[in-house]
Amino acid sequence: MTFPKNILLISACALVTSACQTVEQLSRINDLPPITQIQNPTAHPNYRPVTMPMPSPEEPQTNVRHVNSLWQPGARAFFKDQRAHRVGDILTVNININDTADITNTTTRSRETGEKFGAENLFGLETQLTKVLPEGVDPAKLVGISNKPTHKGTGTIKRTEKINMKFAASIVQVLPNGNLVVAGRQETRVNYEVREMVLTGIVRPEDISSANTIPYEKIAEARISYGGRGQINDMQQPPYGQQILNALSPF
Repeated sequence: MTFPKNILLISACALVTSACQTVEQLSRINDLPPITQIQNPTAHPNYRPVTMPMPSPEEPQTNVRHVNSLWQPGARAFFKDQRAHRVGDILTVNININDTADITNTTTRSRETGEKFGAENLFGLETQLTKVLPEGVDPAKLVGISNKPTHKGTGTIKRTEKINMKFAASIVQVLPNGNLVVAGRQETRVNYEVREMVLTGIVRPEDISSANTIPYEKIAEARISYGGRGQINDMQQPPYGQQILNALSPF
């Protein structure tokens, strides 16, 4: 009995991956999970500058200064606007997610068809069919086809998510229309588990409050990721071999 080359290749990759995972886990015995060093978000391999539809360019407005006045137009502070507005500035994102979804779908489908074929009159040869076909065959009912497919599907989704935290992000890009691209990453290590928070999105300078904060619901194209790695995460993940078998198994 020969095995297909693809199965052998997948099995070999599974063994190598499992061995690497085992070695990596053995190297972390009695040791804390590592924390990622602070990096420039724009230097990350997955970073891509954001491009969005922009309005037609308008005439640049000169910064009008009022004579004998300490107040500047558009400023939130007496001497200077303290809100983040340049690349590298930091602002605080208030994340308060409390989502609940309860969806139930039921689908039922049934169809019944039937076809019968026979040769009641076939140039007088219908009487000769009994000499060729088995005994008891009725030439008028030679072929009978019936089909009755039935499908019934039921799906239920019940999800509850709640995240309440404050998160600091920095401006990594200023779009031509003045909107700001923000990105931030936060890691917290508790015992042998690292909790990781990643956020990217686009904000309007007008939505940043005078306290230099912005709620997450005002972030366009928001990408929020909250997870962890460490001993607890390792226990929650099935082994690679089991994942491969689940992907290949047709049952």
